[in-house]
Amino acid sequence: MRLSTAVTVLGATLSHFTAAVPVQDSPRQRLLDGKPLPAKYRKNPPNPYRPGFRDPDDSAVDSIGRKLDPLPYRNGDGASVLGPWNRERARQNPDLVRPPSTDHGNMPNLRWSFVDSHIRIEEGGWTRQTTVRELPASIELAGVNMRLDEGAIRELHWHKEAEWAYVLDGRVRLTALDYEGGTFMDDLSQGDLWYFPAGVPHSLQGLSPNGTEFLLIFDDGHFSEESTFLLTDWLAHTPRSVLSKNFRNLPPDIFAHIPPSERYIFQSTHKPGSLPSEFPRGKHVKRSKQKFTHRMLSQPPHNTTGGSVRITDSRNFPISKTVAAAHVTIARGALREMHWHPNADEWSFFLRGRARVTVFGAEGSARTFDYQPGDVGVVPRNMGHFVENVGDEEVEMLELFRADEFRDFSLFQWLGESPRRMVADTLFQGDREAGERFLKAVEDGGKDEVTLPPKGGGGDEVEEGREDEL
Repeated sequence: MRLSTAVTVLGATLSHFTAAVPVQDSPRQRLLDGKPLPAKYRKNPPNPYRPGFRDPDDSAVDSIGRKLDPLPYRNGDGASVLGPWNRERARQNPDLVRPPSTDHGNMPNLRWSFVDSHIRIEEGGWTRQTTVRELPASIELAGVNMRLDEGAIRELHWHKEAEWAYVLDGRVRLTALDYEGGTFMDDLSQGDLWYFPAGVPHSLQGLSPNGTEFLLIFDDGHFSEESTFLLTDWLAHTPRSVLSKNFRNLPPDIFAHIPPSERYIFQSTHKPGSLPSEFPRGKHVKRSKQKFTHRMLSQPPHNTTGGSVRITDSRNFPISKTVAAAHVTIARGALREMHWHPNADEWSFFLRGRARVTVFGAEGSARTFDYQPGDVGVVPRNMGHFVENVGDEEVEMLELFRADEFRDFSLFQWLGESPRRMVADTLFQGDREAGERFLKAVEDGGKDEVTLPPKGGGGDEVEEGREDEL
């Protein structure tokens, strides 16, 4: 075969295989194929999901914000996808499609989205839950997301578990009876909390014109909304003769038309009045001395270089003995610093923004997950982790624990407050210069729960409006 013919055949063959690989492309990507990413491209980085891209630092990629379709290529390895492909799921979980090179081992799934939970639809509202059945790692806590229209009632009920709640939107009225027989009522708004110990009877009612929505947390991952003790359900399964005796010998036919089964969530026949007008007036009624509610977002925040933290636990919300919580905001580009919790699993709920989390489970095990609003994350106690803001807006999240107090250990603080020679010998033996630079960085030893380090690294950022020139 002549050389020219062979080249033609080879070129056609390679062209055939190239066309069969659905790889994304861009002028900037061709410029940088096979090379480390220069600092000047960090603001407008090239498309990373192709064979020639190199990133030894495993930088985060906001595939949703940049409208990218993740493919399993990493530093020259991997291949495209030929079979069926859920593009939206891939965009939501880019670190599962292309895990960082540091991921390793058999870490279980630690992420769930409420959008994948079954919704129970009722008159005037709905509810959905994330428990150990949906997320097997959710052993210590279970979560319920509930919505009530204006006037809709979550009927009088109680649980064998304690109930902690955070108001996501709108206003809600709470009523309860404490262990001493005292009546409690309060109206809550977005960012407020409530906590009812196990067995405390209570009810909820939506107040806002657009109703209310809230997150409920129960101190047992095996909790189920279906196992709630409901007033109507109990009376429907009690003989009328007993009801007659219990309610001071009322005629049994009084109970002929009570609901034959649970009402659960239902629309009220009237709008609720003011708290004073609704408070019961019987001669034996007394006001509760307990405080079942707390204004979390009214707490002064602990401001950090990259965000803010508000902690609510038994120290400032005394009745909350089994659930501790932190409300955390993480600025664009900031990091909830590497840390771990020694006293409980972390159950996280993401309110705003997009984040990635790598969980380190010892024995060389680590796995990275991506989260967005409505997602739940679990980090087992003592497992090291961080939360990195990878999106274009602030991350807002709740960290929840089955514990009376919030506790965490900061990796930065630990190394800054350990003997310098020990740290240097452990991490930088054989690289004295790197060790000295590291020790200088951590020498203050201070905790910065949400950190935003000063910019550095050299190189000019890409100017606005010059993307097409690269």
